[in-house]
Amino acid sequence: MIDELLARLQAAYPHDFARIREGLTGKRTVSLRVNPLKTTVDDVRAAFAQHGIRCETRSFYADALVLPDVREDAVKALPVYEKGEIYLQNLSSMLPPLALAPAAGENILDMTAAPGGKTTQLYALSQGKALITACERDTGRYERLRYNLAKQGATRVNALKTDAAALDDFLSFDKILLDAPCTGSGTVENGNIRFSQAYLEKCVRMQRRLLQKAFTMLKRNGLLVYSTCSVLPEEDEEAVRFAQQLGAVPVPVPSFADVPRLPSPDGTLCVCPDGTYEGFFLAAFTKRP
Repeated sequence: MIDELLARLQAAYPHDFARIREGLTGKRTVSLRVNPLKTTVDDVRAAFAQHGIRCETRSFYADALVLPDVREDAVKALPVYEKGEIYLQNLSSMLPPLALAPAAGENILDMTAAPGGKTTQLYALSQGKALITACERDTGRYERLRYNLAKQGATRVNALKTDAAALDDFLSFDKILLDAPCTGSGTVENGNIRFSQAYLEKCVRMQRRLLQKAFTMLKRNGLLVYSTCSVLPEEDEEAVRFAQQLGAVPVPVPSFADVPRLPSPDGTLCVCPDGTYEGFFLAAFTKRP
């Protein structure tokens, strides 16, 4: 199945395929996000130093740390993890909340929220002052979402066990994050993935359905951020064209320094998988008044 995916990626990115393949077949460095609601970056760095763990920073996000010398199990054994002072999260996964830039008082929807990494990041970025609704339709994933919200101190998030596509059309939001269900083609590590044409088509149908719903609920002049952990054109640039057909107006996503990139439509970001970053795609839209 990895061979079928690699063949698709080679056709889509003939000039970048070698580095994509390298990024998908090696191991990825551990990264995490410091939870500013409970601690500071300096305190977390000091806690890691006590255990001989080296940290690296990234210029695009002060709360992001990279741990090049340890694996996740070692981090999970530390008090800072148990107390919810950090959240293990790939750097690429931190980009959509940063692009959405939540602010105090804004009414925000996270359409597919579990397990809660981006939801809790949105909450932290707004200093707990945004009005966040987080949806998850799967029971097991919903319980995981609730667990992480509590652990991270995101106490004022309205978590709903529902399919966001089933929300009432009269609801409206200032900002919407649609981190859409996808094939996960950018998150492959050591070549492990189950991929098929049928699964791709199923994901594309879900993405289009959720995009249409998101645009319906987005307020005039609001902001919609669409993201996937995939680098396949069917799930990314073709989704951008679909959103434009709905009347969505593209908005450039921020320019994140140091992030490895693949070719993508103007104003979007496609992250190339490598030893630190998962493959990811971001696009943003607004609705005309």
